[in-house]
Amino acid sequence: MPTGLRETIGSTLAIAAVSTLGDWVWAAWVPGHRVVYGMTHGALLFLAIGLVLGLWAGRAVFGAVAGAATGLLVTACFYVLAPVTGFAATMLGVWFGMWLALAALDGLVHRRVRARAVVGRGLAAGVLSGFGFYLISGIWMPFDPAGWDYLVHFGSWNVAFLPGFAAVLIGRKAAA
Repeated sequence: MPTGLRETIGSTLAIAAVSTLGDWVWAAWVPGHRVVYGMTHGALLFLAIGLVLGLWAGRAVFGAVAGAATGLLVTACFYVLAPVTGFAATMLGVWFGMWLALAALDGLVHRRVRARAVVGRGLAAGVLSGFGFYLISGIWMPFDPAGWDYLVHFGSWNVAFLPGFAAVLIGRKAAA
């Protein structure tokens, strides 16, 4: 089995499940879109991503904390840029940029940050996962949470996350 394949599949399934749960929570309990809800959503999602990446490295707590901080930064970027560039363009741009941050986070939890590898894997993840995210970006339309099929959301999130996790995790060198 190629290095990182198990981690890629496990990370993709776990984060697709968390994202699907996030869609359900957002639709069922969030009364309206406010920055505080978006920041909380971003922090919790990235906490989960950092936790998963940290688990693979034996540094779950570090990964979770660094992930939450990354989520706050990425989400803040979205809220700063969206009024200027528009919701859709900002969402795709921030999705791309988040993979650079996740490649760096993976390097940090494994204690092997190599700038060239982080940037290369982050760029590849951003492009590949950005395409996947673009393909699934209609899952919230029309906005009818009561009529959404959350199995479709789960499958869609797998399509969006798999290429990114594959680019970041498959074939990377083990920590020294």
